Amino acid sequence: MYTDERLTCTDCGAEFAFTAGEQEFFASKGFQNKPNRCPDCRAVRKAARGQGGGGARGGDGGAREMYTVTCTGCGQPAEVPFQPRGDKPVYCRDCFSQKQRPSYR
Repeated sequence: MYTDERLTCTDCGAEFAFTAGEQEFFASKGFQNKPNRCPDCRAVRKAARGQGGGGARGGDGGAREMYTVTCTGCGQPAEVPFQPRGDKPVYCRDCFSQKQRPSYR
């Protein structure tokens, strides 16, 4: 069903094999696109991500912006990593963890 293909790396321009086995693996994972990078460039890119590159904060490795709120549960000041909209309760860490625990009676 699958046959080996020759692809060109978008980073270094080298030609690399996209084997039938790799194609089958990609299909099993539901991937729609063929790889753009050769194995060497993929490894370099993966290593860079592991050192703080990429991610939801743009790869700067900086701290998340925190927002000061008043806890709905205890009334104490708390910091949360999102800007509250005002339509839902916001809890401090302790009250939130208490709300998450199942109560067995």
